Amino acid sequence: MVHVGPGYPADPGILGRAAELARIEELLGAVDGTGPQVLVLTGEPGAGKSTLVDWTAEQGRARALRVLRVRGSEGEAGLGLSGVHQLLHPLLPGDALPAPQREALDRAFGLSAAPDESALEQLSLCVSVLALIGDAAAQRPLLLLVDDAQWLDLGSVDVLGFLARRLEGKPVVLLLAAREDSVPARFDRDFPQVAIGPLRRAAAGLLLDALPSPPRGRARTRILQEAAGNPLALIELTRALARGRTGTDQGGGAALPLTARLENLFAAELTGLPESTREALVLVAAAGTGHLADLLRAAPSSDVVQALVPAERVALVRIEDGQVLLRHPLVRSAILHAASFAERRQAHLALASALAGEPDRRAWHLAAAATGQDAEIADALAESAERARARGGYAAAAAALERAAELTPAPQLRARRLLMAAQAAMFAGHPQWVGEISGRVGDLTEDARLRAEASLLGGWALGMTLRHEEALTLLFGVAEATATSAPDLALSTLSTAATSVYHSGSAFHRSELRRIGALIDETGDPAALAWSRAAVDPHRRRSQLLGLSKDALAAMAPESLADLTALGATTWILDETEQAVRLLGQTMDVIRRAGSAGMNASVTQTLALALFESGSWTAAQDAADEAFWTATEAGADNVTLGSCLLQATLLALRGDHATARAQAMEAVRGVDLRRSLNLQVRHRYAAGMAAFVAGDHADAYEQLRATFTRDFRPAPVHYHASVYHLGDLAAAAVRAGRTDDARTVVEAVEHGLGPDRSPRLSAVLHRAAALLGGVERAEDHFRAALADSTTDCWPFEKALTRLDFGEWLRRRHRSAEARPHLNAALECFQRLDARPWTDRAASELRAAGAPAATAASAPGELTVRERQIAELAAQGLTNRDIGARLYLSPRTVGYHLHKIFPKLGIHTRAQLRDTLPQDPPQ
Repeated sequence: MVHVGPGYPADPGILGRAAELARIEELLGAVDGTGPQVLVLTGEPGAGKSTLVDWTAEQGRARALRVLRVRGSEGEAGLGLSGVHQLLHPLLPGDALPAPQREALDRAFGLSAAPDESALEQLSLCVSVLALIGDAAAQRPLLLLVDDAQWLDLGSVDVLGFLARRLEGKPVVLLLAAREDSVPARFDRDFPQVAIGPLRRAAAGLLLDALPSPPRGRARTRILQEAAGNPLALIELTRALARGRTGTDQGGGAALPLTARLENLFAAELTGLPESTREALVLVAAAGTGHLADLLRAAPSSDVVQALVPAERVALVRIEDGQVLLRHPLVRSAILHAASFAERRQAHLALASALAGEPDRRAWHLAAAATGQDAEIADALAESAERARARGGYAAAAAALERAAELTPAPQLRARRLLMAAQAAMFAGHPQWVGEISGRVGDLTEDARLRAEASLLGGWALGMTLRHEEALTLLFGVAEATATSAPDLALSTLSTAATSVYHSGSAFHRSELRRIGALIDETGDPAALAWSRAAVDPHRRRSQLLGLSKDALAAMAPESLADLTALGATTWILDETEQAVRLLGQTMDVIRRAGSAGMNASVTQTLALALFESGSWTAAQDAADEAFWTATEAGADNVTLGSCLLQATLLALRGDHATARAQAMEAVRGVDLRRSLNLQVRHRYAAGMAAFVAGDHADAYEQLRATFTRDFRPAPVHYHASVYHLGDLAAAAVRAGRTDDARTVVEAVEHGLGPDRSPRLSAVLHRAAALLGGVERAEDHFRAALADSTTDCWPFEKALTRLDFGEWLRRRHRSAEARPHLNAALECFQRLDARPWTDRAASELRAAGAPAATAASAPGELTVRERQIAELAAQGLTNRDIGARLYLSPRTVGYHLHKIFPKLGIHTRAQLRDTLPQDPPQ
């Protein structure tokens, strides 16, 4: 591949990249929404990513697209939102946006945020950026180019990841290029990728022939061999040969890695430049940003522009539009590598002096110039971290605190700052980073409290990544060690451990949680106590657990994230589902106000489960989608997998059994589900219901049967999740001819549960007994399952019982008694869009002598979200357009519309305008 520009007079264009160029052409064509709107280029240094990005920019301009670009910079990797600021700078301040969004952009990219202000909500910033892009795209289609993404600050990566997933319906395409081993986590697996591999030997030969002094003979063979198809290496090794150097180890020693060899080649090119030019280049490389104004302020006594002329002549840099652009990022690495520490330090100090009005950048330059630990610089970085936190930039705060800790002389303060960095990384949603930082605290301090808090964070990080065994080893050790000396910390640790205990499902871990809990004073945090007790065994001593939960709710601080999270989980696991939905929704409000993305994923997943169980399936789908993307970006594998399984379950229950089965299988590919019995059971349930809907009742039974052990006395595989599938197990058994085996399971599990059960679980057991028992007891069990009005909180489960009972009555020629049950079931299934059961209930109703009809609801009965979607659809917007406005997937919009039409008594979108009242909703 050949770079277009000075120093390359024999320019043959781009060689050997036909496939990559075709993919980029497809991307540019997708600006009208006809294909994927994001493409990720990956490759080793020197593969030609930047050249492809430049070519894309030229093609975009030729197509009349407005081009916005950002190139990552190592020098700004620690500055929160510096990358996205560079990208959006031409569009700021966004005067056409509503005031709240302008204010969010100003707080993020200006200096208006003060440490005492509340944190800028991450979602607010992301939505404001999305609105800014949407407003600009409405005037002219946009091409967003991100080069060297591996050096973007984490805050910018978060915003770009949010933006990339919401381009659908907008005339915007995004091309992101990054080194193959450093693709940002937000882009490493969720978007189409093009790997830029080595050039084929023929293309590499053509490239060599296009250079000013093409090599010949053995030298050519050696260059082709050493370059291994890397375009930049081909060019630079040929230049080295022309200067009498090949860049190889003439002493016969081991060859350096290719990237190091290339950096040395760039450094070799510097030796012939004047000293003033080398000094200016060190300043450029240290600055990282390339702003000419910064360089001029940093070197007021030098003519920086004139000093760079020799570097321009050899195509190391290019100056244009107030920017000093390096030919390639490796040039910067080579310059810094070739410079002495004294030269680099002098450059950073000069830049720090020039940036007195930009305290964050100044602090980082001072840190780069530090010769050792320095309390003043460490304090400056800690202050920078506080400013980043005030803006909701927890990732930038974590990076600043981590570096501040390295510069802090006092070991105790160093350990405390590392702990604060780990906490910021947790709130930023980076569990792997949390684990790395927290693991260093113990080496710096003997303070038992600090070490325990670090271990708590480390255990949280391990649990978020499906490493429950390791997490619990760490957390149980902390909890037991601090049970008497610091019971508050011990209880908090045990509460964190309870989440991994639940997911693990191991009997040993449950017994350890119970044993260590008995060592801790029960007068501590009531919410943590309630969750740690409920997570051990929610089906026994339920009345006592409900009492603990009630006491904790009475003592809870309204804005306490820890209390809300613990009690939301507690009420959910105890089948207080409606209360769980309220508490978890309140938790999400607090999280969004605090900008605490790290807590978002697990809470959203629990909320999605509670919504699913309570019959709010569309809201559950939305929450599962949000949990999935948040977890994917955070590296929270536990939530990523769980969200996929809930989505697969919803697909199955709504009739798309093939997609559901495929998604469930793909979700667990390569995952050892023995590490999480909870996920193992949820996977089996999704697969089992997909098989049931497909009519493969034998497989459905085997999948559901696998949620219980094969012991002589079967037991739940997961002590909590398995038992709710007994009714579906019984239904599959009846159709698969496996009633005897299923009856053994139900009787054994019921015997082990004890009498203190939730109304929901009692109804599930009665349904199973009715389906599997004798005729003489079936009706009693059906009526017992339906008798308690509190089971209305779980409408799908109750509707299944009504359907089973209605079928049972009709087959005994009691159609008049069957019809009310079948009608109620049909109404529920239609509301949930559970199409397989809707068809079955309608068929049963017809067989019972009644038409399967449902009265349409009045428009006023639409939910707020349904009303929003209906009004937008009435304006003629497509599902894709509506989703783009409301941050929903087109599929989710379709689910909503499928519910809206029957409510309004209409059949087409064209009828919406006449059906909806004209007064706006309040």
